[in-house]
Amino acid sequence: MNAPSIVIVGGGFAGVECARGLERALEPGEARITLISPTVYQLYLPLLPHVASGVLTPQSVAPSLRRLLHRTALVPGGVIGVDPGAKMCVVRKITGEVVNLSYDYLVLTPGSVTRTFDIPGLADEARGMKTLAQAVYLRDHVIAQLDLAAATMDEEEREARLQFVVVGGGYAGTETAACLQRLTTAATKRYHPRLDPRLIKWHLVDVAPKLLPELGDKLGASAMRLLSARGVQISLKTSVASVTEDKVTLTDGRTLPSRTLVWTAGVAASPLVDSLGAETVRGRIAADPDFKVPGLDGVFALGDAAAVPDLAKADGSYCVPTAQHAARQGRHAAKNLAALLNGQPTTPYRHKDLGLVVDLGGHDAVSKPLGISLKGVPAQVVARGYHLLALRTGTARFRTGANWFLNAVAGDDFVRTGFLAGRKGTLRDFEHTDAYLTPEQVTLRTRG
Repeated sequence: MNAPSIVIVGGGFAGVECARGLERALEPGEARITLISPTVYQLYLPLLPHVASGVLTPQSVAPSLRRLLHRTALVPGGVIGVDPGAKMCVVRKITGEVVNLSYDYLVLTPGSVTRTFDIPGLADEARGMKTLAQAVYLRDHVIAQLDLAAATMDEEEREARLQFVVVGGGYAGTETAACLQRLTTAATKRYHPRLDPRLIKWHLVDVAPKLLPELGDKLGASAMRLLSARGVQISLKTSVASVTEDKVTLTDGRTLPSRTLVWTAGVAASPLVDSLGAETVRGRIAADPDFKVPGLDGVFALGDAAAVPDLAKADGSYCVPTAQHAARQGRHAAKNLAALLNGQPTTPYRHKDLGLVVDLGGHDAVSKPLGISLKGVPAQVVARGYHLLALRTGTARFRTGANWFLNAVAGDDFVRTGFLAGRKGTLRDFEHTDAYLTPEQVTLRTRG
């Protein structure tokens, strides 16, 4: 009981890899490791579009933490506030119970939430793609629109139900639009012969002047051509002006009859950051290259919620919030914590990006591994090979590979689970962004 307490906030790539690294680096009894997460799995975010489109089952992209961690105590809940002065976390368990948890070392990896703007109707009508539950809900919702469109005699309702709008031309938005467009096309051919496929319209909207700018002009243009050939209408330099239950108004003046707005326009650091009182960089916790947070004793920050200097670049920029960086930062943070406990110096994090992969479903993909531009089948092989290697358990890899094979051979039955039937499934419903405490509320809770 006298061993130092290491509390890890968040069960994403950074948090889980840190816990795994600590279990390997420390002997039993050297430290008490606790990981706080509302779920008991490590979500593999890059494959969420495959879950939404039914290509993969949810379990395939959610390796169990109990398979990954053996000496780490798991607390089912979320941290809603931190008092660095008292070295205390405020934890809301999944039951709603709120408790205080002390720490000697705190590893902040709370991740990110969907970034939103003050657009009329957005909070009430937009669906996200940030959690496993959101992907499952979105699949149900899209299939329901096909079923309802086939059943109605109202032409205006049918048009609105068969028009889908995805906002965000990054990886999440592009892959979501691509995979779900394949779902609606396949479902209409097999099970809705009375629906005119020409009525089904997918729109991909982004305020940026280019699609997938991280891939460069050539591959971004290739992705645009692939999606356009499949009927996806791409509108760049455009955003959403307002949204209601049955229409989306764009900033270029168009009004699209639609009952589906998928919002993937970037991410913002977890609201937990606001309770710390630490210096921030564009909303992310300012951290040193070894992940220490200046001015906060024993606090480390990494992953999407942290602004960690990117030492592989000479322009003074910060590591971009990607799964690749988060996982490697987690492993490096474990080494630094183990070094501290053993009286040794910490080392700065440095990692060169290995490249990017974008899976557009079927044989369509664009990839840039190690700076080499690929498209089509070679890019798809690289993309899926990378995803299989990145999954953390053999069971998850087998499930994912088997699902890909089964879907390619047998297709999909397009079954709705009834998950959250009758609910709108807003961003707030799934991401609980209103659950966090202010610094004053945290102090009152921990010291009052």
